[in-house]
Amino acid sequence: FPFLIRTGLPEEVLPKLINDTRASLISFNKDITPFAMKRDKDIRLRLEKCGIKIMACVDHVVFPASDIRTGSGNAYKIYTPYRNRWLEKWKNDPQSPISPTCLRRAIPGFFSETLERPHTVGVNSENTSIPLGGEEVARSRLNSFLDSAVKHYHRDRDVPGVDGTSRLSAYIRFGTISVRECFFKIQELINVDPHSCPGAKKWCDELIWREFYSSILEENSRVINQNYHSEYNSLIWTGSVAEFETWCAGETGFPIVDAGIRQLKSTGWMHNRIRMIVASFLTKDLLINWKEGERFFAEYLLDYDPASNSGGWQWAASTGADSQPYFRIFNPELQAKKWDPQGVYVRRWLPELRSVEDRYVHNPWESGKSVSYPRPMVNHHERRKLALEIFSRIRKKKERK
Repeated sequence: FPFLIRTGLPEEVLPKLINDTRASLISFNKDITPFAMKRDKDIRLRLEKCGIKIMACVDHVVFPASDIRTGSGNAYKIYTPYRNRWLEKWKNDPQSPISPTCLRRAIPGFFSETLERPHTVGVNSENTSIPLGGEEVARSRLNSFLDSAVKHYHRDRDVPGVDGTSRLSAYIRFGTISVRECFFKIQELINVDPHSCPGAKKWCDELIWREFYSSILEENSRVINQNYHSEYNSLIWTGSVAEFETWCAGETGFPIVDAGIRQLKSTGWMHNRIRMIVASFLTKDLLINWKEGERFFAEYLLDYDPASNSGGWQWAASTGADSQPYFRIFNPELQAKKWDPQGVYVRRWLPELRSVEDRYVHNPWESGKSVSYPRPMVNHHERRKLALEIFSRIRKKKERK
């Protein structure tokens, strides 16, 4: 179906378009970011004054924040009780995907344009590593995942060297596949295939994390660029600009961190376990404000979602909605040895380490051989101790109040 493309301020373009097409109703999917909520409010006021009916739909999540409440009617602040209430809500009110039976015929003279070719917007479609978009590709990926990888998802999801995740985040983010369809199909699989249950339930859990972060932003618009726990507003991030630039360049001297950065910059995607390691390193080892990392991810991630990105970064920085205290600090070398023991993932993105023995691939500076790779930019154990001291002072200050 061809697209009608118009550019300009929506509050100016839409009224003219509605007048030209003699439409009486406008429908759109809600967005929970502060910018989008203000934009939609302004558009709604402008159009309703003209007698236009508005139909705003919830589509980016299954249940908006208003649907998942505590017994006292408040929003949840911690994931596990939120998940339990979400699953209860789904059991009582499952949301099956809806497929339109037909589309109305195009209005003559209006729907005649098509999307621009990739090369016109700076993308070389023949050489790019960016995956193809669209509903057909998304559904094929979902079906392939449910047919095989989901059975071991609970085990493989943390192993960056294997294709053990769904890789559907970008498709869900842009609505080329319905999140309701994902939930509905995973629940069907759980009901008919007991062998898939551990992996299927874990994937369902990850989808609910996305809903949780969305609800946090919907209830607290400030968290898009502010700490969920305001006591950390007084935290002084001591990391330097030079250290941040080294992290951005993927030259920290910690292979698992650098591999993650290079994967992101090359493909627009980063494995979730690696995202946690990379974020922990920036916020706890380098003591650089999570907002800097959030902006960096926003620039490169194809699946960038403001709620999930902010939520994930604050989880790593211990300033967000999380039941765990500040002393969760990932040791990048131990994480690498646990989840990438043979260095499959690291070697894929750091070709300079391909000839290094397995036992030294995560600490090449100890091999005794000349390697074209930087030494660690910081001492993890020293930085961990410093981070604990800084966060501990803030926590104790809060407890004294």
